[in-house]
Amino acid sequence: MMPSEKTQGAFKKNTSGKRLSTMIMNDYLDLHRRASEGAFVVWIAIIVPAELFGGFENVVYAVPESHAALCAGKGTGPVLCEKAEGFGYSTDLCSYARIDIGTAFDGGRDSPTFGLPRPDLLISNTNNCSLLVKWFDVYHRAWGVPHLALDIPFCYENQKERDFRYIMDQFGTLISTIEEMSGQRFDLDRARESVQLSSEAFKEWKRFLSFAAHRPSGITAFDSFVQMAPILTSRGTRRLVDHYRLLADETAEQVKNGIFPVPDERYRLLWDNIAPWHQLRKMSGRLAGLGANITSASYTYCIGALEGEYDPYEFDGNDPLAWLARLQNFSVCPHGLNLRGKAMNEVIGRNAIDGVVFASNRSCKVYSLMQMDQMRYIREELGIPCVMIDVDHADVRKYSEETAFTRLEALLEMIGA
Repeated sequence: MMPSEKTQGAFKKNTSGKRLSTMIMNDYLDLHRRASEGAFVVWIAIIVPAELFGGFENVVYAVPESHAALCAGKGTGPVLCEKAEGFGYSTDLCSYARIDIGTAFDGGRDSPTFGLPRPDLLISNTNNCSLLVKWFDVYHRAWGVPHLALDIPFCYENQKERDFRYIMDQFGTLISTIEEMSGQRFDLDRARESVQLSSEAFKEWKRFLSFAAHRPSGITAFDSFVQMAPILTSRGTRRLVDHYRLLADETAEQVKNGIFPVPDERYRLLWDNIAPWHQLRKMSGRLAGLGANITSASYTYCIGALEGEYDPYEFDGNDPLAWLARLQNFSVCPHGLNLRGKAMNEVIGRNAIDGVVFASNRSCKVYSLMQMDQMRYIREELGIPCVMIDVDHADVRKYSEETAFTRLEALLEMIGA
Protein backbone atom coordinates (compact mmCIF):
# COMPACT_ATOMS: atom_id res chain seq x y z
CA MET A 1 0.00 0.00 0.00
CA MET A 2 1.08 3.56 -0.65
CA PRO A 3 1.87 5.35 2.62
CA SER A 4 1.98 8.92 3.74
CA GLU A 5 5.35 10.21 4.85
CA LYS A 6 3.76 10.65 8.30
CA THR A 7 3.22 6.92 8.91
CA GLN A 8 6.82 6.77 10.18
CA GLY A 9 7.52 3.30 8.87
CA ALA A 10 4.40 1.63 10.24
CA PHE A 11 3.27 0.86 6.72
CA LYS A 12 5.50 -1.68 5.00
CA LYS A 13 5.14 -3.68 1.82
CA ASN A 14 3.21 -6.71 3.00
CA THR A 15 3.18 -10.25 1.66
CA SER A 16 0.49 -9.54 -0.91
CA GLY A 17 2.44 -6.53 -2.19
CA LYS A 18 5.59 -8.58 -2.63
CA ARG A 19 3.58 -11.42 -4.13
CA LEU A 20 2.07 -9.04 -6.70
CA SER A 21 5.44 -8.13 -8.20
CA THR A 22 6.46 -11.78 -8.49
CA MET A 23 3.06 -12.78 -9.85
CA ILE A 24 3.09 -10.23 -12.68
CA MET A 25 6.68 -11.07 -13.60
CA ASN A 26 5.88 -14.79 -13.69
CA ASP A 27 2.73 -14.22 -15.75
CA TYR A 28 4.71 -12.47 -18.49
CA LEU A 29 7.56 -14.98 -18.35
CA ASP A 30 5.07 -17.83 -18.61
CA LEU A 31 3.35 -16.10 -21.53
CA HIS A 32 6.63 -15.86 -23.45
CA ARG A 33 7.66 -19.41 -22.54
CA ARG A 34 4.39 -21.03 -23.60
CA ALA A 35 4.29 -19.01 -26.81
CA SER A 36 7.83 -20.19 -27.65
CA GLU A 37 6.73 -23.79 -27.01
CA GLY A 38 3.88 -23.56 -29.52
CA ALA A 39 0.85 -22.30 -27.61
CA PHE A 40 -1.83 -20.51 -29.63
CA VAL A 41 -1.46 -16.78 -28.79
CA VAL A 42 -4.33 -14.29 -28.77
CA TRP A 43 -4.10 -10.58 -28.11
CA ILE A 44 -7.27 -9.27 -26.54
CA ALA A 45 -8.92 -6.03 -25.52
CA ILE A 46 -9.32 -5.57 -21.79
CA ILE A 47 -13.03 -6.53 -21.71
CA VAL A 48 -12.74 -9.65 -23.89
CA PRO A 49 -13.53 -12.61 -21.56
CA ALA A 50 -10.17 -14.29 -20.97
CA GLU A 51 -11.86 -17.08 -18.98
CA LEU A 52 -13.13 -18.42 -22.28
CA PHE A 53 -9.58 -19.38 -23.25
CA GLY A 54 -9.44 -21.60 -20.17
CA GLY A 55 -11.72 -23.90 -22.16
CA PHE A 56 -8.81 -24.75 -24.45
CA GLU A 57 -5.80 -26.89 -23.62
CA ASN A 58 -3.08 -24.61 -24.95
CA VAL A 59 -4.29 -21.07 -25.64
CA VAL A 60 -2.57 -18.09 -24.00
CA TYR A 61 -3.61 -14.46 -24.07
CA ALA A 62 -1.95 -11.05 -23.79
CA VAL A 63 -3.61 -7.69 -23.11
CA PRO A 64 -1.83 -4.83 -24.93
CA GLU A 65 -3.63 -2.21 -22.78
CA SER A 66 -2.32 -3.84 -19.61
CA HIS A 67 1.18 -4.04 -21.05
CA ALA A 68 1.01 -0.34 -21.95
CA ALA A 69 -0.10 0.57 -18.42
CA LEU A 70 2.84 -1.39 -17.00
CA CYS A 71 5.24 0.45 -19.33
CA ALA A 72 3.80 3.80 -18.20
CA GLY A 73 4.14 2.84 -14.54
CA LYS A 74 7.75 1.81 -15.09
CA GLY A 75 8.56 5.14 -16.78
CA THR A 76 9.06 3.99 -20.35
CA GLY A 77 5.78 5.41 -21.70
CA PRO A 78 7.21 8.55 -23.37
CA VAL A 79 10.04 6.65 -25.05
CA LEU A 80 7.64 4.13 -26.56
CA CYS A 81 5.11 6.81 -27.52
CA GLU A 82 7.82 8.68 -29.36
CA LYS A 83 8.68 5.56 -31.35
CA ALA A 84 5.07 5.28 -32.56
CA GLU A 85 5.02 9.00 -33.34
CA GLY A 86 8.21 8.47 -35.34
CA PHE A 87 6.31 5.88 -37.38
CA GLY A 88 3.73 8.56 -38.19
CA TYR A 89 1.08 7.99 -35.52
CA SER A 90 -0.52 11.13 -34.11
CA THR A 91 0.00 12.33 -30.55
CA ASP A 92 -3.80 12.64 -30.39
CA LEU A 93 -4.13 8.86 -30.36
CA CYS A 94 -4.53 7.01 -27.05
CA SER A 95 -1.18 6.70 -25.31
CA TYR A 96 -1.85 2.99 -24.68
CA ALA A 97 -2.01 2.47 -28.44
CA ARG A 98 1.11 4.53 -29.06
CA ILE A 99 3.06 2.68 -26.37
CA ASP A 100 2.01 -0.69 -27.71
CA ILE A 101 2.66 0.17 -31.35
CA GLY A 102 6.04 1.62 -30.40
CA THR A 103 6.87 -1.62 -28.63
CA ALA A 104 5.52 -4.02 -31.25
CA PHE A 105 7.28 -2.39 -34.20
CA ASP A 106 10.64 -2.08 -32.42
CA GLY A 107 11.05 -5.67 -31.29
CA GLY A 108 10.02 -5.14 -27.67
CA ARG A 109 12.95 -2.86 -26.86
CA ASP A 110 12.42 -0.57 -23.83
CA SER A 111 9.50 -2.70 -22.64
CA PRO A 112 9.85 -4.11 -19.09
CA THR A 113 8.38 -7.39 -20.40
CA PHE A 114 10.38 -7.44 -23.67
CA GLY A 115 7.12 -6.79 -25.44
CA LEU A 116 4.50 -9.45 -26.14
CA PRO A 117 4.82 -12.65 -28.19
CA ARG A 118 3.49 -12.30 -31.75
CA PRO A 119 -0.23 -13.17 -31.87
CA ASP A 120 -1.97 -15.84 -33.92
CA LEU A 121 -5.32 -14.06 -33.49
CA LEU A 122 -6.37 -10.53 -32.53
CA ILE A 123 -9.66 -10.04 -30.61
CA SER A 124 -10.97 -6.52 -30.06
CA ASN A 125 -14.38 -5.24 -29.01
CA THR A 126 -16.49 -2.17 -29.65
CA ASN A 127 -18.10 -1.30 -26.31
CA ASN A 128 -15.13 -0.24 -24.23
CA CYS A 129 -13.14 1.73 -26.78
CA SER A 130 -13.83 2.16 -30.48
CA LEU A 131 -10.14 2.91 -31.06
CA LEU A 132 -9.25 -0.69 -30.19
CA VAL A 133 -10.67 -2.00 -33.46
CA LYS A 134 -8.49 0.41 -35.46
CA TRP A 135 -5.51 -0.21 -33.17
CA PHE A 136 -5.66 -3.98 -33.67
CA ASP A 137 -6.23 -3.45 -37.39
CA VAL A 138 -2.73 -1.94 -37.51
CA TYR A 139 -1.29 -5.35 -36.61
CA HIS A 140 -3.74 -7.14 -38.90
CA ARG A 141 -2.47 -5.10 -41.84
CA ALA A 142 1.21 -5.22 -40.88
CA TRP A 143 1.44 -8.90 -39.97
CA GLY A 144 -1.52 -10.49 -41.74
CA VAL A 145 -2.88 -11.79 -38.42
CA PRO A 146 -6.66 -12.46 -38.42
CA HIS A 147 -8.67 -9.92 -36.42
CA LEU A 148 -12.05 -10.74 -34.87
CA ALA A 149 -14.00 -7.79 -33.43
CA LEU A 150 -16.71 -8.52 -30.86
CA ASP A 151 -19.54 -6.08 -31.44
CA ILE A 152 -20.84 -5.44 -27.91
CA PRO A 153 -23.72 -2.93 -27.66
CA PHE A 154 -23.41 0.06 -25.35
CA CYS A 155 -25.90 0.09 -22.48
CA TYR A 156 -27.99 3.00 -21.25
CA GLU A 157 -30.00 0.69 -19.01
CA ASN A 158 -29.69 -2.94 -17.94
CA GLN A 159 -28.56 -5.30 -20.68
CA LYS A 160 -31.42 -6.24 -22.99
CA GLU A 161 -32.21 -9.88 -23.75
CA ARG A 162 -31.63 -9.32 -27.46
CA ASP A 163 -28.18 -7.88 -26.72
CA PHE A 164 -27.37 -10.83 -24.48
CA ARG A 165 -28.30 -13.28 -27.26
CA TYR A 166 -26.30 -11.25 -29.78
CA ILE A 167 -23.22 -11.48 -27.56
CA MET A 168 -23.72 -15.22 -26.97
CA ASP A 169 -23.87 -15.81 -30.74
CA GLN A 170 -20.56 -13.99 -31.15
CA PHE A 171 -18.97 -16.11 -28.42
CA GLY A 172 -19.92 -19.14 -30.50
CA THR A 173 -18.17 -17.61 -33.51
CA LEU A 174 -15.10 -16.83 -31.41
CA ILE A 175 -14.89 -20.37 -30.06
CA SER A 176 -15.27 -21.97 -33.49
CA THR A 177 -12.64 -19.60 -34.92
CA ILE A 178 -10.09 -20.60 -32.28
CA GLU A 179 -10.94 -24.29 -32.72
CA GLU A 180 -10.38 -24.05 -36.46
CA MET A 181 -7.19 -22.01 -36.24
CA SER A 182 -5.56 -23.84 -33.31
CA GLY A 183 -6.75 -27.39 -33.94
CA GLN A 184 -7.94 -27.57 -30.31
CA ARG A 185 -11.42 -28.44 -29.04
CA PHE A 186 -13.30 -26.21 -26.62
CA ASP A 187 -14.19 -27.85 -23.30
CA LEU A 188 -17.16 -26.19 -21.57
CA ASP A 189 -16.30 -27.78 -18.22
CA ARG A 190 -12.80 -26.28 -18.29
CA ALA A 191 -14.30 -22.89 -19.09
CA ARG A 192 -16.78 -23.33 -16.23
CA GLU A 193 -13.91 -23.92 -13.83
CA SER A 194 -12.16 -20.74 -15.02
CA VAL A 195 -15.36 -18.72 -14.60
CA GLN A 196 -15.92 -20.11 -11.11
CA LEU A 197 -12.41 -19.07 -10.10
CA SER A 198 -12.87 -15.56 -11.51
CA SER A 199 -16.16 -15.21 -9.66
CA GLU A 200 -14.45 -16.18 -6.40
CA ALA A 201 -11.60 -13.76 -7.10
CA PHE A 202 -14.03 -10.88 -7.73
CA LYS A 203 -15.69 -11.54 -4.35
CA GLU A 204 -12.31 -11.25 -2.64
CA TRP A 205 -11.55 -8.13 -4.70
CA LYS A 206 -14.73 -6.48 -3.46
CA ARG A 207 -13.85 -7.50 0.10
CA PHE A 208 -10.54 -5.68 -0.33
CA LEU A 209 -12.29 -2.59 -1.69
CA SER A 210 -14.78 -2.65 1.20
CA PHE A 211 -12.09 -1.34 3.57
CA ALA A 212 -12.48 2.04 1.88
CA ALA A 213 -15.62 2.42 4.00
CA HIS A 214 -13.56 2.45 7.20
CA ARG A 215 -12.57 5.81 8.67
CA PRO A 216 -9.67 6.29 8.18
CA SER A 217 -9.79 4.23 5.01
CA GLY A 218 -7.85 0.98 5.07
CA ILE A 219 -6.80 1.50 1.44
CA THR A 220 -6.18 4.14 -1.19
CA ALA A 221 -7.49 4.01 -4.74
CA PHE A 222 -3.84 3.89 -5.79
CA ASP A 223 -3.59 0.52 -4.04
CA SER A 224 -6.52 -0.73 -6.11
CA PHE A 225 -4.94 0.61 -9.32
CA VAL A 226 -1.78 -1.39 -8.67
CA GLN A 227 -3.53 -4.49 -7.39
CA MET A 228 -5.93 -4.77 -10.34
CA ALA A 229 -3.03 -5.86 -12.59
CA PRO A 230 -3.37 -9.64 -12.14
CA ILE A 231 -7.05 -9.47 -13.15
CA LEU A 232 -5.63 -8.82 -16.61
CA THR A 233 -2.87 -11.44 -16.54
CA SER A 234 -4.26 -14.26 -14.34
CA ARG A 235 -8.02 -14.30 -14.88
CA GLY A 236 -9.69 -17.63 -14.32
CA THR A 237 -6.90 -19.09 -12.18
CA ARG A 238 -6.55 -20.33 -8.60
CA ARG A 239 -3.57 -18.05 -8.05
CA LEU A 240 -5.79 -15.00 -8.65
CA VAL A 241 -8.24 -16.17 -5.98
CA ASP A 242 -5.42 -16.87 -3.54
CA HIS A 243 -3.81 -13.51 -4.17
CA TYR A 244 -6.96 -11.46 -3.56
CA ARG A 245 -7.88 -13.50 -0.50
CA LEU A 246 -4.43 -12.79 0.92
CA LEU A 247 -4.73 -9.11 -0.02
CA ALA A 248 -8.12 -8.75 1.70
CA ASP A 249 -6.96 -10.70 4.78
CA GLU A 250 -3.82 -8.58 5.17
CA THR A 251 -5.80 -5.36 4.73
CA ALA A 252 -8.25 -6.52 7.42
CA GLU A 253 -5.33 -7.18 9.75
CA GLN A 254 -3.85 -3.73 9.08
CA VAL A 255 -7.20 -2.09 9.89
CA LYS A 256 -7.58 -4.20 13.03
CA ASN A 257 -4.14 -3.08 14.19
CA GLY A 258 -4.88 0.58 13.48
CA ILE A 259 -2.43 0.90 10.58
CA PHE A 260 -3.70 3.11 7.76
CA PRO A 261 -2.15 4.56 4.58
CA VAL A 262 -3.31 8.09 5.51
CA PRO A 263 -3.63 8.06 9.30
CA ASP A 264 -4.50 11.77 9.57
CA GLU A 265 -7.15 11.47 6.84
CA ARG A 266 -9.41 14.54 6.71
CA TYR A 267 -10.65 14.46 3.11
CA ARG A 268 -12.09 11.34 1.46
CA LEU A 269 -12.12 11.56 -2.33
CA LEU A 270 -13.33 9.52 -5.32
CA TRP A 271 -11.44 9.33 -8.62
CA ASP A 272 -13.28 9.03 -11.93
CA ASN A 273 -11.24 7.72 -14.86
CA ILE A 274 -8.32 5.45 -15.66
CA ALA A 275 -5.36 5.53 -13.29
CA PRO A 276 -2.60 8.09 -13.96
CA TRP A 277 0.01 5.34 -14.11
CA HIS A 278 3.02 7.65 -14.21
CA GLN A 279 1.88 9.54 -11.07
CA LEU A 280 0.73 6.87 -8.61
CA ARG A 281 3.36 7.29 -5.92
CA LYS A 282 3.86 11.05 -6.37
CA MET A 283 0.15 11.88 -6.36
CA SER A 284 -0.72 9.57 -3.49
CA GLY A 285 2.13 10.86 -1.31
CA ARG A 286 1.43 14.52 -2.01
CA LEU A 287 -2.28 14.12 -1.29
CA ALA A 288 -1.50 12.27 1.94
CA GLY A 289 0.61 15.22 3.03
CA LEU A 290 -2.54 17.33 2.72
CA GLY A 291 -4.60 14.86 4.76
CA ALA A 292 -6.43 13.73 1.61
CA ASN A 293 -7.04 10.17 0.49
CA ILE A 294 -8.54 9.11 -2.81
CA THR A 295 -10.21 6.06 -1.30
CA SER A 296 -12.30 4.90 -4.26
CA ALA A 297 -12.21 4.88 -8.06
CA SER A 298 -14.83 4.11 -10.69
CA TYR A 299 -12.08 2.39 -12.69
CA THR A 300 -11.73 -0.34 -10.07
CA TYR A 301 -15.06 -0.53 -8.24
CA CYS A 302 -16.83 -1.54 -11.48
CA ILE A 303 -14.80 -4.77 -11.78
CA GLY A 304 -16.91 -7.90 -11.44
CA ALA A 305 -20.23 -6.05 -11.22
CA LEU A 306 -23.14 -5.62 -13.59
CA GLU A 307 -23.68 -2.26 -15.29
CA GLY A 308 -24.51 0.46 -12.76
CA GLU A 309 -23.98 -1.89 -9.80
CA TYR A 310 -21.29 -2.29 -7.15
CA ASP A 311 -21.63 -5.77 -5.62
CA PRO A 312 -20.06 -8.68 -7.53
CA TYR A 313 -22.17 -10.66 -9.98
CA GLU A 314 -21.74 -14.20 -8.71
CA PHE A 315 -21.56 -17.24 -10.95
CA ASP A 316 -24.39 -19.73 -10.37
CA GLY A 317 -22.42 -22.73 -11.60
CA ASN A 318 -24.44 -23.19 -14.77
CA ASP A 319 -23.54 -21.79 -18.20
CA PRO A 320 -20.13 -20.05 -18.02
CA LEU A 321 -20.65 -18.33 -21.37
CA ALA A 322 -23.91 -16.78 -20.12
CA TRP A 323 -22.09 -15.34 -17.08
CA LEU A 324 -19.40 -13.89 -19.32
CA ALA A 325 -21.94 -12.42 -21.74
CA ARG A 326 -23.90 -10.83 -18.91
CA LEU A 327 -20.71 -9.15 -17.63
CA GLN A 328 -19.60 -7.74 -20.98
CA ASN A 329 -20.69 -4.25 -19.92
CA PHE A 330 -19.07 -4.19 -16.48
CA SER A 331 -16.65 -1.37 -17.28
CA VAL A 332 -17.67 2.28 -17.05
CA CYS A 333 -17.02 3.24 -20.67
CA PRO A 334 -20.12 1.69 -22.28
CA HIS A 335 -22.49 3.07 -19.63
CA GLY A 336 -24.93 5.88 -20.16
CA LEU A 337 -25.09 8.78 -17.74
CA ASN A 338 -27.75 7.21 -15.51
CA LEU A 339 -25.80 3.99 -14.99
CA ARG A 340 -22.59 5.87 -14.25
CA GLY A 341 -24.42 8.07 -11.77
CA LYS A 342 -26.14 5.13 -10.09
CA ALA A 343 -22.89 3.31 -9.29
CA MET A 344 -21.07 6.49 -8.23
CA ASN A 345 -23.95 7.56 -6.00
CA GLU A 346 -23.82 4.20 -4.21
CA VAL A 347 -20.07 4.40 -3.63
CA ILE A 348 -20.29 8.00 -2.40
CA GLY A 349 -22.77 6.81 0.23
CA ARG A 350 -20.96 3.61 1.17
CA ASN A 351 -17.55 5.20 1.55
CA ALA A 352 -18.57 8.61 2.95
CA ILE A 353 -16.99 10.50 0.06
CA ASP A 354 -16.37 14.23 0.61
CA GLY A 355 -15.40 15.20 -2.95
CA VAL A 356 -15.00 13.79 -6.45
CA VAL A 357 -12.04 14.22 -8.78
CA PHE A 358 -13.07 13.95 -12.43
CA ALA A 359 -9.90 13.28 -14.40
CA SER A 360 -10.46 14.44 -17.98
CA ASN A 361 -8.26 11.97 -19.82
CA ARG A 362 -6.69 13.16 -23.07
CA SER A 363 -6.24 9.54 -24.16
CA CYS A 364 -9.63 8.08 -23.20
CA LYS A 365 -12.34 10.16 -24.82
CA VAL A 366 -15.15 7.66 -24.22
CA TYR A 367 -14.51 7.60 -20.45
CA SER A 368 -14.26 11.39 -20.29
CA LEU A 369 -17.09 12.35 -22.63
CA MET A 370 -19.90 12.52 -20.04
CA GLN A 371 -17.90 13.89 -17.13
CA MET A 372 -19.13 17.48 -17.33
CA ASP A 373 -22.75 16.34 -17.07
CA GLN A 374 -21.92 13.82 -14.37
CA MET A 375 -20.01 16.42 -12.38
CA ARG A 376 -22.99 18.76 -12.57
CA TYR A 377 -25.28 16.02 -11.22
CA ILE A 378 -22.96 15.10 -8.34
CA ARG A 379 -22.49 18.74 -7.39
CA GLU A 380 -26.08 19.95 -7.76
CA GLU A 381 -28.14 16.88 -6.85
CA LEU A 382 -25.92 15.34 -4.17
CA GLY A 383 -24.23 18.49 -2.92
CA ILE A 384 -20.77 16.92 -3.21
CA PRO A 385 -17.89 19.26 -4.21
CA CYS A 386 -16.17 18.27 -7.45
CA VAL A 387 -13.21 19.31 -9.53
CA MET A 388 -11.94 18.41 -12.99
CA ILE A 389 -8.24 17.99 -13.73
CA ASP A 390 -6.45 17.24 -17.00
CA VAL A 391 -4.49 13.99 -17.23
CA ASP A 392 -3.25 11.41 -19.68
CA HIS A 393 -3.20 7.91 -18.26
CA ALA A 394 0.11 6.88 -19.81
CA ASP A 395 1.82 9.88 -21.43
CA VAL A 396 3.38 12.06 -18.74
CA ARG A 397 4.21 14.72 -21.35
CA LYS A 398 0.51 15.66 -21.35
CA TYR A 399 0.25 16.14 -17.60
CA SER A 400 1.10 19.12 -15.40
CA GLU A 401 1.50 18.21 -11.74
CA GLU A 402 1.31 21.79 -10.48
CA THR A 403 -1.79 22.63 -12.50
CA ALA A 404 -3.50 19.46 -11.28
CA PHE A 405 -2.65 20.15 -7.66
CA THR A 406 -3.80 23.76 -7.86
CA ARG A 407 -7.23 22.36 -8.65
CA LEU A 408 -7.00 19.52 -6.14
CA GLU A 409 -6.11 21.95 -3.35
CA ALA A 410 -9.05 24.11 -4.41
CA LEU A 411 -11.29 21.06 -4.00
CA LEU A 412 -9.99 20.51 -0.48
CA GLU A 413 -10.71 24.14 0.34
CA MET A 414 -14.29 23.73 -0.93
CA ILE A 415 -14.77 20.65 1.25
CA GLY A 416 -13.34 22.42 4.29
CA ALA A 417 -15.34 25.62 3.79
